[in-house]
Amino acid sequence: MRFPFELPVEREFDCVGFGLNAVDRIVVVPEYPAFDTKTRLITHALSAGGQTASALVALQRLGLRTAYAGRFGSDTEGAFGLATLRAEGVNVEFAEVPEGARTQVAFIIIDARTGERTIIWDRDERLAYAAEEAPVGLATRGRVLHLDAHDPPACASVARAARAAGTIVSADVDSIYEGLPALLPLVDILISSKEFPHRMTGIADERASLVEVKARYGCALVGMTLGERGALLYREGVFLESKAFAVPGGCRDTTGAGDAFHAGFLYGLLQGEEVEACLTLANAVAALKCRALGARAALPVAQELQGFLAAEGETS
Repeated sequence: MRFPFELPVEREFDCVGFGLNAVDRIVVVPEYPAFDTKTRLITHALSAGGQTASALVALQRLGLRTAYAGRFGSDTEGAFGLATLRAEGVNVEFAEVPEGARTQVAFIIIDARTGERTIIWDRDERLAYAAEEAPVGLATRGRVLHLDAHDPPACASVARAARAAGTIVSADVDSIYEGLPALLPLVDILISSKEFPHRMTGIADERASLVEVKARYGCALVGMTLGERGALLYREGVFLESKAFAVPGGCRDTTGAGDAFHAGFLYGLLQGEEVEACLTLANAVAALKCRALGARAALPVAQELQGFLAAEGETS
């Protein structure tokens, strides 16, 4: 299946992103602890994360040109998060550091048996963008704009500028935020968590909820990630399902798997692949990410990705 739009050709960056960055404190336990108990941890780590920032790092490692816009705290964690993006080669010209703001943090408890995680997080309100503060200048510099839909009015400003310039807009959405309905009609590729379409429409059936999301907001392509089941996409009366890959060596941490999925999908799009191949790439990048702790840990480079697909008997 071909995409129902054309990518712009000559741009400074392949993908630009506007959204969250974070610093994660990861704790691995033998099993998720029961209430009012003590559990000895297996290991712990400090890792950079954030939906948009992690997706851009993955795309950069896969050989594409990326730029990130978002706000870091003026604390030690913010300096750490910003340094990791610079070290990966992501352009951070549009990054901001509000004085006195605290970096978004998350405490992530991982069950060693499955790699599944529970996230406890906090975000300083000083990291939020108002619509008039949005980095609209970034929107025209990439072939694709990727958003995580936090601060929807600001995201809408950037998406509107992107649309006017012919830039394709992608969004990774997992929650409902104030102002979100005004943003979604500006999105071309909307791939959400499996819970989001139900929350947005009130429809429990997965396929029916995707049909309703598309009918309401007109996105060219809508879909949801389904964890171990892979992903489900819908476009103009046609559903596409794609199975997840087994994680090489077993899953250690699902944190950032969704971010990696989006990166793999956009990588395929930017390489000129059709939708089915983009789904395969998305699931492969997500599987390879889950080998190690941390949202950005173990994200593959292009050669490693192609080797994995060849071993699985897949083509891209």
